[in-house]
Amino acid sequence: MTVFEKIEAQQKGLEGTDAYMAGQQLKEICRRDPECAKLILADLDNPEMSLNSAAGKIKAWADARQKETKAKCVCVPPDVAEGILRKFYGLPDVSDAGQSQPEPVTEAAPILDLASFF
Repeated sequence: MTVFEKIEAQQKGLEGTDAYMAGQQLKEICRRDPECAKLILADLDNPEMSLNSAAGKIKAWADARQKETKAKCVCVPPDVAEGILRKFYGLPDVSDAGQSQPEPVTEAAPILDLASFF
């Protein structure tokens, strides 16, 4: 069974819930980093590492943020949720995972006219 199949099996019947969304984010991490996929695949066999447990960690962050800000509603940004999931599953940070962000383009690249070669 692949990591995607395990995640989808745990997501079944949870559509629209926080646990389902945690699974979606885990699938995205696995697509970007196959090494993380191996770690998550092993962890999902442990009931304490289920999608529901992972979602609970994200909810705990949101609850703490809501208490801190005294807001009526709190949003968990995707990068924060990913950080929480990476910590929960013992995955390397994005910077440690060999993932680099594309460098911003500061000026227009020169245009190469292929007709000038003939």
